[in-house]
Amino acid sequence: MKKIIGDVLTIDELAIYLKIPKSTLYKLVREGKIPSHKIGRHWRFQKRSIERWLERAGEANSSPRGNR
Repeated sequence: MKKIIGDVLTIDELAIYLKIPKSTLYKLVREGKIPSHKIGRHWRFQKRSIERWLERAGEANSSPRGNR
C-alpha cells in the first residue's frame, strides 16, 4: 500500500484516505459532489479541500432534521 504524501492526492490515495471504493469516488467526482481537479486524464484532489468538504458534510449530517 502506498503512503499518502503531500497536499495533492491521486484517486487511489484519496480512496484509501476516505476508506471508500474507487468506484464510489469516481461517482462523487462525476456528480460534482467532491472538490476535484482534472489534469489531462488524471483526477487530483487537494487534501485541504477534502478536509473542509468532510467537515461541512459532517456538520450537515449532525444538524437536527426534525420529527420523522
